[in-house]
Amino acid sequence: MIASLLIANRGEIACRIIRTARAMGIRTIAVYSDADAKALHVRQADEALHIGPSPARESYLRGDKIIAAALATGAEAIHPGYGFLSENAEFAEAVATAGLIWVGATPHSIRAMGLKDAAKKLMADAGVQVTPGYLGEDQSLDRLRAEADGVGYPVLIKAVAGGGGKGMRRVDAAADFADALASCKREAASSFGDDRVLIEKYILSPRHIEVQVFGDIHGNIVHLFERDCSLQRRHQKVIEEAPAPGMSEDTRAALCATAVRAARAVDYVGAGTIEFIADASEGLRADRIWFMEMNTRLQVEHPVTEEITGVDLVEWQLRVASGETLPKRQEELSINGWAIEARLYAEDPAKGFLPSVGRLESCNLLASRVEAGVTAGGAVSPFYDPMIAKLVEHGRTRADAIGQLAAACARVQIAPVRTNAEFLVRALTAREFRDGNVDTGLIQRRIETLTDREVPDDRLTSAGAILLLENPSSSTFVQPYLGGNGNRSWIALPDAVWNPMFGFRVNAQQNRRVRLSVDGEPQVIDLDHTGIVAPEYYDFDDEAVWVRDDRHVAQHRFAFVGSERFTTGSGQSSGALLAPMPGRITAVEVAPGDKVTKGQRLVTLEAMKMEHAITAPFDGVVAELNAVPGAQVPVEALLVRVAAKE
Repeated sequence: MIASLLIANRGEIACRIIRTARAMGIRTIAVYSDADAKALHVRQADEALHIGPSPARESYLRGDKIIAAALATGAEAIHPGYGFLSENAEFAEAVATAGLIWVGATPHSIRAMGLKDAAKKLMADAGVQVTPGYLGEDQSLDRLRAEADGVGYPVLIKAVAGGGGKGMRRVDAAADFADALASCKREAASSFGDDRVLIEKYILSPRHIEVQVFGDIHGNIVHLFERDCSLQRRHQKVIEEAPAPGMSEDTRAALCATAVRAARAVDYVGAGTIEFIADASEGLRADRIWFMEMNTRLQVEHPVTEEITGVDLVEWQLRVASGETLPKRQEELSINGWAIEARLYAEDPAKGFLPSVGRLESCNLLASRVEAGVTAGGAVSPFYDPMIAKLVEHGRTRADAIGQLAAACARVQIAPVRTNAEFLVRALTAREFRDGNVDTGLIQRRIETLTDREVPDDRLTSAGAILLLENPSSSTFVQPYLGGNGNRSWIALPDAVWNPMFGFRVNAQQNRRVRLSVDGEPQVIDLDHTGIVAPEYYDFDDEAVWVRDDRHVAQHRFAFVGSERFTTGSGQSSGALLAPMPGRITAVEVAPGDKVTKGQRLVTLEAMKMEHAITAPFDGVVAELNAVPGAQVPVEALLVRVAAKE
């Protein structure tokens, strides 16, 4: 058995691997960048080494630095987790050349399945159904457009080296193809260093179903049943469950047998996932389920498989990498109950899921199983994916698991960064999802309902305004008052409002009308001092007063920001378009003096592994342009100013 293990990753997956390795008596070594010097995985490991600056390309993507760290610390093996170098065949070979054990698929398998076009050809030769499309070498616009026309719209453009939802675009009409292709190639080149794409027929009622497979060096391969990952946004999974709803035993047997056949075609060793796309318009049928791709690594959603099978997949990885046979045979594996997982992100669904970076002053997660990479006092960095944690629940039935997870998401308490907790609650409780009528387009069809922001009532708004007036620049964290007597109300006096518990008063005549931002939206509040009830919880940070109303979904915390801060940060109302976060300009599509229309894309900013479109807030003219392709920009940098038409 491996005695010491270096984890070439960060965040929750690094913490997850450390937990199992420690239980097996294996010494663990973490690596970290500048941004992660105080990260949770660094604190949990037995040893940790610094490997470079914050950008991943200078640290977590530097295989030479990671191997050097392993050799310097006496590690026997390297576990890559997922993402970063986990599916890099050259890195896997370099690990072996250095005399280290690679905890992952063989370089042969990684190469065979790493490029989507080559993998599909290989699977077709092995008798596995693949989706209709184009996998050719000719990457010219004319050829790709002609192939898309031949397949028939809608089509999906996919980066051949893609993964994680990056480098994918749905195209519904021929007129949109060229722009979508350019955007897809740009993102693919940035994310994977390879801008080649393939074309697939887009399935109109698609379900994303995947099968967990596992092989050892002795030729044994088993499956651990399927997962359903159909609830997605922009091709990125949001909620995953196992088993798949509506899957008959016959269809399951056929699908899992196909997955094992696909794994055998590449002599697979280790943990892997065979991903399928299903046309669910007539239910789940084996003849309408097609191979999409294989992920030659551990998946983000592996906990749901562990929950229904009772297997620790990381332990299996370490045992197989040590040369052992698989711990169980196929006939010893079975499904027990139902498991479901939600990805909790630091993002604002009401603002297009814009990532929310910064320090977590408070972080309270109460799910039965929490896989987290950050805790209270930690920070969400702009350099990496903004996932805070995975929340997992297991129940006797699907309804039980959904109810438990919805309750867990509603109990999330994180501040001051925004999270998608409310969005997750709404998605889990949506009628279509509860009924099992889910497909990959569900979130987009219900996006307005799922992301509609809670609005504080008048009493809470007035309370936040008064707190802001009394503490305009305070950064002191204030503990909540949990008492239950009448002192929680503000009392109206002839010329002021006074609160006995907190001991302050606000001049009603001078401060009756307050201009401020409530959760980013401008408001002018006419304070009515009668009957204002103090919030159950409030605190201050450097930017805002945060007030929570526990009657709202997921205990929403409303941010109140004063007029000076709001005036400088409200750019779009004046036509000033600011960078929402630090990032790199990847495209500038206008020039000074150009006429633009509301919603038109002006600049594309790449940040936190995603493209963000900066669009015109109204019809007008480009009066100022500071964005330059390739330039790095800080948060709130003025990119474009649009002047309204006179």
